[in-house]
Amino acid sequence: MKKQVLHVGSLFAGVGGICLAFLSSETDTVEYKMEWANEIDKYACETYRTNFKHPLIEGDIYKILNPSLCKDEKEQKRYEGLNAQILSKKIDVLNGGFPCQAFSIAGQRKGFNDERGHLFLAIIELIQKLSEKHDKPRFLFLENVKNLLTHDNNKTYAFIKSKLETEGYTVIQTVLNTMDYTDLPQNRERLYILGFQNIEDSEKFMLFKNLSDYRTTKFVSGDKRVLSLINKIVPEKYYYTKDKYPLYYNDKVNLDIDINEKGQFYQLRRGMYVRKNKSNVCPTLTANMGTGGHNVPLIRDAHGIRKLTPAETFKLQGFPVDNGYVLPSLADSYLYKQAGNSVSVPMIKLIITELAKCVQ
Repeated sequence: MKKQVLHVGSLFAGVGGICLAFLSSETDTVEYKMEWANEIDKYACETYRTNFKHPLIEGDIYKILNPSLCKDEKEQKRYEGLNAQILSKKIDVLNGGFPCQAFSIAGQRKGFNDERGHLFLAIIELIQKLSEKHDKPRFLFLENVKNLLTHDNNKTYAFIKSKLETEGYTVIQTVLNTMDYTDLPQNRERLYILGFQNIEDSEKFMLFKNLSDYRTTKFVSGDKRVLSLINKIVPEKYYYTKDKYPLYYNDKVNLDIDINEKGQFYQLRRGMYVRKNKSNVCPTLTANMGTGGHNVPLIRDAHGIRKLTPAETFKLQGFPVDNGYVLPSLADSYLYKQAGNSVSVPMIKLIITELAKCVQ
């Protein structure tokens, strides 16, 4: 039986977590083909290009869709080329983890009052432009922070859902936690939104209705799933010692006492106290890991107390680092930010593998 190919376009692609999930979710009847991905951050683009061969459209999505917004003729000409590229092929699945800082509890939660919140509207505009040239994508796959669902007394999400429904989509959504549905030890609650152009497809998608069937076993102290993600040998620069950080070895905060269990994740909160995650998993990885200070989770290993390495944070998102996925030679700050901004790859794979059943 010949497989059906679903052509995929990826907005706000970051370092390719959603794209990686699509490319590794082939079933007996369906395969996903990446036609293009779009990203604006040049450092994320460097990581993306290191790992993927399909076209990466680097640039501001609003200028890509509207080259007349460009500041000069040279820029406009470049963006006209990107516009032609992004609209050149029919897309069956349009996905996007559109910027979440505008809605995140970790930020100021300004929503559509923050320019990053406006980027959702670029998705609507692209759907309309694709419809003019080809057809609307059959499926939409969107991801964001769970607080988007309740932001501004539920008004923000109601607006988003109504815009998608106006484009003819049946919309369903749910909040899932990575640690509940995958073997990744990370407490990461995210809102997943699916749009179906055909109501028959939406009726076949059963995952959100049968979530109890997909739950994984809870994490325990010393869990092998945790230990398998922790590197045994890492550079000395990641370790905390009394000589380097005397303020964290005193009567108030003493890392040597407070971080006392191997295979557990800890947070140094505001430099004032240490907190261990009660679920035996890593706290939510965030983009501010790349902003300095002590925002990276801490662990104790055989050699002492240290923060997670960039490679370990990528592994905690499900990227196969050391097994095909390569981190380029960038500053740690950029890599930490990229990992925190990304998605849990196995969580995405679970959803889109079930999505493939809709087209059988």
